[in-house]
Amino acid sequence: MDILKVENVSKAYSSHLALDDVSLSVPEGKVYGLLGPNGAGKTTLIRIINHITAPDSGMVYLDGHPLTQEDVEKIGYLPEERGLYKKMKVGEQAVFFARLKGLSKADATRELRKWFEKFDILSWWDKKVEELSKGMAQKIQFIITVLHRPKLLIFDEPFSGFDPINANLLKDEILKLKDEGATVIFSTHNMSSVEEVCDNITLINKSRNILSGNVEELRRQYFGNRYDLTFSGDARVLMEKLQPIAGEFNMKEPDGQGRNVISLHLNDGAQLRDIISLANDTVELAAFRESIASMNDIFIRAVKEDI
Repeated sequence: MDILKVENVSKAYSSHLALDDVSLSVPEGKVYGLLGPNGAGKTTLIRIINHITAPDSGMVYLDGHPLTQEDVEKIGYLPEERGLYKKMKVGEQAVFFARLKGLSKADATRELRKWFEKFDILSWWDKKVEELSKGMAQKIQFIITVLHRPKLLIFDEPFSGFDPINANLLKDEILKLKDEGATVIFSTHNMSSVEEVCDNITLINKSRNILSGNVEELRRQYFGNRYDLTFSGDARVLMEKLQPIAGEFNMKEPDGQGRNVISLHLNDGAQLRDIISLANDTVELAAFRESIASMNDIFIRAVKEDI
């Protein structure tokens, strides 16, 4: 079942078309990546979903009905532009925001202290926000966003400014929230994080949806009929031998034992056994496997094809 559907949404600002007939469907209980270069239209779409702005045309549906202002209470939104009141104490401010989401003071304080302990920031409860580092402030805003357990969570560049340890901490929490039944959308141009946490993606470029699908299926299909050969020997000679049946050769970094690695595309009608046979006759073949595209590969290729 899809928790969120966007149908033919367009939005223009003055002479700039921010979204051009964009449609997508977000499955319930999944992590959904909203990808694209800076300025592609991702944040505009997120603001429409959160009723911060309205589309010029098109519709957004939540749980099968047109999205209303009241539905926004079911959404947790962490914008890229972070905002906390610098002169307030950390705990005081977190309780304030939690109460805006409908929690009592007692429930908010209890739940917040659990989250603060989990994120190892309980000692900062009585300090002022202005004393926090950027990363610590982001932890607090993440906690505030998820505290009321909304059905749909939307994070705009959630890993921005985090060191690798804290980025992994956040990724783990996002996956736990999914396991507990939440649906997560996050907007990013960080492709490595997409492969680690996303089930599905939509790629927006120049205000349009140019690619949607399941991450693993896209990784296998988008660069279909592509393989990696690991070997010892002369790479140039091997490529010359394989040219009648393969193309799009790409030298990769050597493997851990110093052996060459070539990625290639098998020509239509050619057989895998032909590549293996030719390689064995030319070099010392160590490994032959299907080449699964990274999300970064897919991102670059899809954007180039959209030019």
